[in-house]
This record gives sequence, structure tokens and C-alpha cells, in this order.
Amino acid sequence: MSTLKSLRVALTADPELPVPPKFYGGIERIIDMLAKGLVERGHDVTLFAHADSNTAGRLVPWPGKASRSIVDTAQNAAILGSHVLKGRFDIVHSFARIASLTPLLPLPIPKLMSYQRAISRRTTTWAHTISRGTLSFTAISDWMMQDVADIGRWDLIPNGVPLDVYDFVETVPDDAPLVFLGRIEEIKGPHIAIEIAKRSGRRLIIAGNVPEEKRRWVDANVLRHVDGDLVQYVGPVDDRQKNLLLGHAAAFMMPILWDEPFGIVMAEAMACGTPVLGFNRGAVPEVVEHGVTGVVSEKIDALVDAVGTIETLSRKACRSRVERLYSQDAVVDAYIDVYQGRIGRWKKTAAA
Repeated sequence: MSTLKSLRVALTADPELPVPPKFYGGIERIIDMLAKGLVERGHDVTLFAHADSNTAGRLVPWPGKASRSIVDTAQNAAILGSHVLKGRFDIVHSFARIASLTPLLPLPIPKLMSYQRAISRRTTTWAHTISRGTLSFTAISDWMMQDVADIGRWDLIPNGVPLDVYDFVETVPDDAPLVFLGRIEEIKGPHIAIEIAKRSGRRLIIAGNVPEEKRRWVDANVLRHVDGDLVQYVGPVDDRQKNLLLGHAAAFMMPILWDEPFGIVMAEAMACGTPVLGFNRGAVPEVVEHGVTGVVSEKIDALVDAVGTIETLSRKACRSRVERLYSQDAVVDAYIDVYQGRIGRWKKTAAA
């Protein structure tokens, strides 16, 4: 575990969801986990986030509610800038959109931008130039930063999960179901999970929220297959329900149709001991060790076949991989190491 003198850290989140979120909000869960981990290690944390946030450290609520609103972003950037100038922070760590850092970019204070979604090369280049080297970056997968790694300084820090939230289940019944958990929309592949379940004859439980704008597609391609027997839909689930659902599953289905930057739910499933069956898209082959903690393929047929050989995958190996790479301690320590490096370099530069 990293050791370091107490730091004053400013953390920022997008304004749309509280930290932590009630149901879904992957970035907000990571910020909550990081804030708690930093405070537990004796660091001083100020979180700039949605007014309903309830996490470790002091909360400064954003006045603006929408990260894509120019007016709201300007208001939030002004609040952040004002507090940073008064607060004598050692580092500003942003998970919000980079525009909220605009007033701070030219200032001689270490700043860290953590990307959890698609990275704009143009915006990243602009921010790096304006910051004159005081802004550095992290990404949650090698896949995510492959096209921008030449801009400034980058570190890979994957997402993680608090292990005390997810119980390890070493064995499940032979008829344990497959589980799909996430937003119910086409790019997440719930309809493919249904196809795999039907072709393999294995029960499937679907959990997650249905975005209103996707309702027509979901009705036609997902919900019409729900029969309460082979295919069940249980709606959104909270952390307690998620732990039970994932822990008692034979496998977690990840048949995504887009290049997802990480996919926290894969780490959550493996923390419970549940292997992942997913398509070779985005960060899936980085998170899942093919043939050990899951099966990664570009073909539906291969995932159908994998359902019949789930018992060859090690549930202990799944949990071990999360403990080693994606636990709260691993992630928090990695961020602290980056803080230490950035602050140290900044002090050397300032003293020169």
C-alpha cells in the first residue's frame, strides 16, 4: 500500500448524478470508491459533485446541472476555480468533462484528468497545450488511450470495485442462470444474450434500466422474449440485489456491440467468482483472461459453446484477478502513486 504525507485533493464529478449513484452510474461509483479510500488513508478530500452526493470528504455542490450546457459548465468551472485558488490543494483530479478545468489549465498546480469515456484527440491536445505540462492524464484501458498516448503524460489505471460489497461464491448449482446486467439497449447486446440463452437452453436473468428513448427497440427485441421461465427481466437492481444476482450466476454475459472502455460490471461479476462470456470489443480482452476467468470471442457460436463448458472456468481465479488488479486498494493506491509522481515533478520544476 502506498505511503505518503496527507494530501489535499480536489475531486470532480459530472453534475448529472450523485456520488455514489442510487442505481447506475459507473464513473460515480469509482469516484465514491476513490474518495473513501483517500480519506481512509488520511488524505483531505473535497468533492465537487451533484448536490445529493453523500460520500467521504467535504462536498461542494455544483450549481450547474448539465455537463453539456455551456452556461452550466461555466458556472461550475467558476466555482471550482474559486475554491482551488482559496483551498491550497496539492492536486486537482477531474473525472468531469475537461471543460470544467478551463480556468485552472494555465495555473501552476498539478492537475489530473481521468478519462472514463471516449477521448477527443483535439480537446486533449488543446488542454495539454494550455496547461504547459501541469495537466496529465489517466485512462482505464490500453484500448482507450491507444490513439492519444503521444499527447502529454498518461498512466493506465483500470476501474475497480470495493470487495466488501461483493461476496465470493465458490460454487453454484448446475442449473444456475446466465445473467445480463446493464442498460437495456442495443449496443449492450441484451438481445444477443437472449439468443445465446435460447440456443444453449440455459436460463437468463436480465437486470437493468430501460432508457426511455430506447423503449421501442427494447419492447420489440428484448421484452417480447421475456417469458418468466427461460428469460426473466427483474428491472433495475441496487448493490445488495446486484451482489446476489451476480454471485449466484453461472456466467455473466457481455456481448457488447460497441467498444466499451472498461465495463465495471465485469469486475463486479468476477469479484463474486462469476466468469464472463463476452465479445472481443473494447477493453473486454484486457479485463477478462480468456480461458481462465471467462471466454472472449468475436462469434456468437463460441459463446454458445462456452455456456456448456462454464464449469472449466475457475471461480477462484475470477476473484483472485479482481483482488490483484481491480480491488479498491489496488485502484486507490495506483492513483496515490500518480499523485505522488505528479506533485514531485511539479515541485522540482517550480524549484528550478
